[in-house]
Amino acid sequence: MKKISKRNDYLSWDEYFMGIAKLSAGRSKDPNTQVGACIVSNDKRILSCGYNGAPNGFDDDNMPWAREGKPLETKYIYVCHAEANAIDNYRGDKKSLEGSKIYVDLFPCNECAKRIIQNGIKEVIYLSDKYANTDSTIAAKNMFDACGVKYRQLEEKYQVEIELPLKADKTPYIN
Repeated sequence: MKKISKRNDYLSWDEYFMGIAKLSAGRSKDPNTQVGACIVSNDKRILSCGYNGAPNGFDDDNMPWAREGKPLETKYIYVCHAEANAIDNYRGDKKSLEGSKIYVDLFPCNECAKRIIQNGIKEVIYLSDKYANTDSTIAAKNMFDACGVKYRQLEEKYQVEIELPLKADKTPYIN
């Protein structure tokens, strides 16, 4: 009997879970910034996902999606962040979030960092840290450091492009 080898171009766990976060970001209606999050247990089970958007019941057609202007005319005081939505979307026992990881496109802000810490999430894996020099991100890192929450940027070698054909006879293409 001829032994068949397994394929070598499969996704790593980090690529897989970040891919789920990126796919979740595709649900965001924000015209400028789409962020997704995926919370994963220690045994590599997806616990919850979320994306940035309007709060439940707030018609996103009436959402002020502007980035600049008076505070009430911009998205910032209205939008729910992906990390917060992923935590709020979790329907299991909150104790089960303890020790989990969260995969997210963008490094969490200080408000999301507080939610991550309060819910016992112990590691943040992110793609972009484009706001690294802002007070919000610096505060988030200070809190993570003080509370023992690890954070790391997904290594570039694991940042792959995935074509996801949504047809029954096609398999994903990993580049």
